Amino acid sequence: MSDSKKKALVAYSSRDPSIATVIMDAVRRANPKSPHVRYEPWQLNDVTGKSLASSILSQIEHSEFVVADITTLNLNVVYEIGFSIGIRKRVFLIRNRTIVGDQAIEKEAGIFDTLGFSAYDSEDSLCDILSGHISSDPITFPIALDRLAPVYVVESSIKDHVATTMISRLKKARYRYRSFNPGEDVRLSALDAIRQVSVSAGILVSLRCEKVNDDQVHNVRALFVAGLAHGMRKPTLILCANDYRAPVDILDDVKQFKYPDDIASHINKFSLEITDHLQSTVSVRIDTGTLLQSLQIGDPTAENEMATLASYYLPLNQYDRAVNGQVNLVVGRKGSGKTALFIQVRDRIREQKRNIVVDLKPEGYQLIKLKEEMLEYLTDGARHHLITAFWEYLLLLEVAYKLLEKDRNTYSHNHDIYDLYLRLNRTYQVEDFSSDGDFSERLLTLSQRISAVYRQKFGAQLGQKLSTKDVSELVYSHDVRELRQQISEYLERKRSVWVLFDNLDKGWTTHGIDVIDAVILRCLIDAGRKLERDMRKQNHQFRCIIFIRNDVYEHLMLNSADFGKEMRSVLDWTDPDLLREMLRRRLLYGRDKIGNDLPFDQLWPAICVSHYQGDETLSYMIDRSLMRPRNLLKIFNHCRGFANNFNRQKIIEDDIEKGMLAYSHDLVIELDRELVDVFPVAQQILYCFIDVPSIMPLIELEQYIEGAGIKKDEVTKVVEFLLYYGIIGLHATDKDYYIYDVNYGIRSTNRVVDQIVCVLFFRDI
Repeated sequence: MSDSKKKALVAYSSRDPSIATVIMDAVRRANPKSPHVRYEPWQLNDVTGKSLASSILSQIEHSEFVVADITTLNLNVVYEIGFSIGIRKRVFLIRNRTIVGDQAIEKEAGIFDTLGFSAYDSEDSLCDILSGHISSDPITFPIALDRLAPVYVVESSIKDHVATTMISRLKKARYRYRSFNPGEDVRLSALDAIRQVSVSAGILVSLRCEKVNDDQVHNVRALFVAGLAHGMRKPTLILCANDYRAPVDILDDVKQFKYPDDIASHINKFSLEITDHLQSTVSVRIDTGTLLQSLQIGDPTAENEMATLASYYLPLNQYDRAVNGQVNLVVGRKGSGKTALFIQVRDRIREQKRNIVVDLKPEGYQLIKLKEEMLEYLTDGARHHLITAFWEYLLLLEVAYKLLEKDRNTYSHNHDIYDLYLRLNRTYQVEDFSSDGDFSERLLTLSQRISAVYRQKFGAQLGQKLSTKDVSELVYSHDVRELRQQISEYLERKRSVWVLFDNLDKGWTTHGIDVIDAVILRCLIDAGRKLERDMRKQNHQFRCIIFIRNDVYEHLMLNSADFGKEMRSVLDWTDPDLLREMLRRRLLYGRDKIGNDLPFDQLWPAICVSHYQGDETLSYMIDRSLMRPRNLLKIFNHCRGFANNFNRQKIIEDDIEKGMLAYSHDLVIELDRELVDVFPVAQQILYCFIDVPSIMPLIELEQYIEGAGIKKDEVTKVVEFLLYYGIIGLHATDKDYYIYDVNYGIRSTNRVVDQIVCVLFFRDI
């Protein structure tokens, strides 16, 4: 009789023998009790060997479903979980609640708690779980390719030359990509990864040597996504250094590198595979079953929705001011929509062909070497002089690069710019200067060259002063005066130049920003304003707009003498109705994409229960978003993900509860990192609020903070930061007040504190 049963593979790590023993004994006892399924454990999952990997994957393909233990995260098992989902097999996750295992890595990586798992504490409880009914219904996912951005990338939180080269070469292949970026989304949702891989024509991941905890977390994400990709039969490039020992399941699939050119070679071949996949795949309409599963509402990360953002973007007053050239700074909190505004302004200006748009988004660590090997040794005056010259020179080079790139294929047929183009090209292409790669690579090359010249000339002497001649010799490879003059002459044939600069804060270390970071930002602003003035004197329309986090900007610039002179546009949300409209536009866009004609007031009840804990569900989600669009999208996607796991027609109360828990994990990690950026001693401060009363007097709050290791004279500053981030609010007799209720004015909030006897409210999210 047992031979007629369907098989189910049980995957687990043998790293902890006690877990392996419990699983084996539970399987042995469960098999006679299970009428339809026979469990087959893979006892030697960590054993190396080529034939082993193929045998495991073959067993998965012939299994009714897969049971996987995630108590300890073996990378082979992580890959097998992804592979099983990719070939549309149900994966039933289990975890031993009595063993800590890899809970910390699991929590930081995301993935598994967004899939859900069953906990066991003994052989008996696991036997009961396996003996019960386990659904074999797989997770559904889209099948239509995203041809506008066909590549999906899993990025590492550590930005080095490998990460920079990988992204730069992908850009050079002219393929738009979507990515998981730990700087934007601190945890990877399994449902989002499944969707991203399913609509991709190519998946790019890298494996790191696990020198730090971040590497382990990254490898878990990378192996899960690689498993999904292989299961869905997608072209996949897995990069790793030549000294890294890859997990056995992917031993034959990894591409090793020793030098940056090796990465370029692998990505060149990968690009051809993407092209073949796009050409061989018939374009089909998404059909995933339920309305909830079919809806496309864009992505919480604006970089991943560049091709569709214009279809549902909500233009605010800040957008109008930016496109009209009325600001030189756009500041807003993380997740408030700065990058979305960046993209929309850029695309709007580009519509006029005679406009030149220089959009600069460094990928990460390019300025760290310059900072560590040079800037720390300079006097304040020399540092400011050098960095301003550096930024002005770099912006000039990027304007020249964009002019040459834009007219590269047309100048030979245009007598009006022919001679100007050739002259500018000769001036731009000089010895000891590399124009290869994207902006991140050019920024890295320039900063490394300056650092090397400085160290050779001045060594590591502290308090170094620099003359104007020294600065010129360090920074310039070009005749700057000639370059500026030729750009000016060229711009007489153009309409306007717009320099848009984003992502500067992504180059800062995890230890928070310091004085030099403040100088770098201040000098970038000064260099942009100087270029604007110089170009306008020559009757050119020139705009430079820098996008930066509002909290970081105020922290850095508060003591600046001309703090109030900047033309700023503050992108902060205070009206819940605007967030409701933002989500409404996206849902209606998703409705139209699948040919549905339900109006919004009927669409929302069709996909989500109307009320939760007495609140209207959309209002409930908005109230817990900290008034950030990205957070609202994350909440909705988490709730939808749990509903889709069970093929439900709509989001129910249980899905909202689980979705809010997953979102809370994301938010605590994300807010902790934001706080550390501007106040390093506040690291892990949020965890002191575990199990505390939701309402408490100010004095009790200060005691909790002081108990977390914060010095007494810094407690007040920490309270201000918690207020500023919306982590705590003010409990009054009429309502609870948060920072966004007083237009993000920390001083206004402090006045309210004095009036209500200093009682604070900590929102339980």
